Amino acid sequence: MRTDHPESRIVPEQPTAVLRATLHRDEVRGWFRTAFDVVAEYLRRHGIPPGGFPFARYHVRADGLFEVEAGFPVAVRISGDRQILPSCLPGGHVVVAWHVGTYEQLGDAYRALDDWLATEHGARAGDAWEVYHDPPNRAQRWRTEVIQPFRLN
Repeated sequence: MRTDHPESRIVPEQPTAVLRATLHRDEVRGWFRTAFDVVAEYLRRHGIPPGGFPFARYHVRADGLFEVEAGFPVAVRISGDRQILPSCLPGGHVVVAWHVGTYEQLGDAYRALDDWLATEHGARAGDAWEVYHDPPNRAQRWRTEVIQPFRLN
């Protein structure tokens, strides 16, 4: 397992096509594959190419449940349907950590981001998202980018 040193970037706002759900912690990982397949099928049916790798973004609620959205970036905002929704990833200042390893070890990347924010006197500015650069069958060496919007204090 490896988590690289975080780096800051400025990113543009990115339209996305997503599936959303409210899940328990133990349901999140298994749900991703289904979500990516469903969104990819929607894009295929509408002749819309994905604009990058699959991603997931989630927020932990006070009751411990996760509000999750997963899908793909797209070049233009989609209309969506009853299941697939238009969304976007925010633009602005972000700090990014690369993680190579299993999904269960991904917390190391989040700790690296928190350490970077503490050192740089920054604070989270919204929910992070994860970009998956490898298919699930490479789970032991999965390359994941963890992207956290931030502001300086």
